[in-house]
Amino acid sequence: MDKKRDIVGRRGFVRAAAGASLLGLLPPGLRAAAWAQGSDAPEKAEVRIGFIPLTDCASVVMAAAKGFDRKYGIRIVPTKEASWASVRDKLTNGELDAAHVLYGLIYGVQLGIGGPKKDMAVLMNLNHNGQAITLASKLKEQGVTDGAGLKKLIAGKPGEYTFAHTFPTGTHAMWLYYWLAAHDIDPFKDVKTITVPPPQMVANMRVGNMDGFCVGEPWNNRAIMDRIGFTAATTQDIWTDHPEKVLGTSADFVARYPKTALAMICAIIEAGRWIDASLANRRETAETIAQKAYVNTDTDVILERMLGRYSNGLGKSWDDRNHMKFFNDGAVNFPYLSDGMWFLTQHRRWGLLKEDPDYLAVARRVNRVDLYRQAAARVGVAVPKSEMRASKFIDGVVWDGKDPKKYAAGFKVKA
Repeated sequence: MDKKRDIVGRRGFVRAAAGASLLGLLPPGLRAAAWAQGSDAPEKAEVRIGFIPLTDCASVVMAAAKGFDRKYGIRIVPTKEASWASVRDKLTNGELDAAHVLYGLIYGVQLGIGGPKKDMAVLMNLNHNGQAITLASKLKEQGVTDGAGLKKLIAGKPGEYTFAHTFPTGTHAMWLYYWLAAHDIDPFKDVKTITVPPPQMVANMRVGNMDGFCVGEPWNNRAIMDRIGFTAATTQDIWTDHPEKVLGTSADFVARYPKTALAMICAIIEAGRWIDASLANRRETAETIAQKAYVNTDTDVILERMLGRYSNGLGKSWDDRNHMKFFNDGAVNFPYLSDGMWFLTQHRRWGLLKEDPDYLAVARRVNRVDLYRQAAARVGVAVPKSEMRASKFIDGVVWDGKDPKKYAAGFKVKA
């Protein structure tokens, strides 16, 4: 009986291997369709993915608009949210299946800072670059055009200067703090920082509630077009090809619906690849996400910086090769462990974390590199050999993930 069972088992293995080989011979589109209808079919037919009205929600929106989701057996329902706090709450209570979300928000929830503690998952990176620090026009009238000028103003004319970011543990807070500190401005002693939802940044600056803000596009460009602010720095100036938004969800969701999570990653990788494939695709994307249901602004406000055509509101224009990217031959989407660890180092630097966590262990738990690798193989995208990468920042400091505790403690300006 054992021998017979062994023979049957081997036959089953051979049949499965043959099936996998034949599946591999199919074109990617047919292969995905066969996969979506087979034993790997997603557990959920419809997924609600939250987003905030920002240019970098594009790959989530276009995955649904262009039908990449159906190709993988799911229907993505993009769900517009009012604030990152709302996204956090709906991710943790299950109202949203996943979200276009701030990298640092996911890590903040994982460690119980800036909200309830819950095990979370980063499925993929959605974009690189494309945020900025905008200063109010009233500062220009006082001779400020950059960080050095801001430092001089604050040193010579102390007072209450107010700067806004979008969420306490999020990317924009970390970019703002890093940029200020790189110019020897303490973000907690020399200025006041507040939290404002992205779509409300321009309105708040217009009525004088802030001297500057860090936010994603198109709200920096909107401030320039409305003649109320100027770009002091782009976030790619701070860290070229930095991680920004991620496809985030709860660990519970991945455990319960692993095939659905895989399908979401596949669909959104394909959408990002489509967006980056041509200028025409980027234009169509801008036209789509400009609609009221999504970002709700003029197409040109989105498109200019999406194409890398920058004007800073001070008379300077340039073509930025490090503009917002959604795929970039696959380089964008891999969830590097070192990227997640970097946000933890900044949370520690600014006192949001009172002790050093096990940086690498947390990143391994949150960043689902295993799922991403499976999805990348399915859609034919190369993945890097290493789960870590090295980057140089605006202040010349290099981050490579090798000694996060030393790195976090090594800054001159810190909490």
